[in-house]
Amino acid sequence: MENKPEYQFDFDIYPDAPLFVIGVVSEMVKMPVWTLRKLDELGVIQPKRMGGRTRCYSKQQIKMLIHVRYLMKVKNVNISGVKVIIDMEYKEKGGKDDV
Repeated sequence: MENKPEYQFDFDIYPDAPLFVIGVVSEMVKMPVWTLRKLDELGVIQPKRMGGRTRCYSKQQIKMLIHVRYLMKVKNVNISGVKVIIDMEYKEKGGKDDV
């Protein structure tokens, strides 16, 4: 039996690269697709559009969505309140995307 070489599949992903489609993100952050669409509509977290229609989220946006889920589930903040909080945190950090 011939020994096959082991290949490493590790690579760095640019944090702002739009890689994850909305259905996958919904499962990752345990948030309904309609909520993700509403957050996009309100300008809270706006994924890039691929092919004009498909929403694709980056790793950075997924981290922000986890924070949004915390605000909604643990702190009982509604979507409009989440937008205000995210906007305030964004301004506090000088406009950086690492909320």
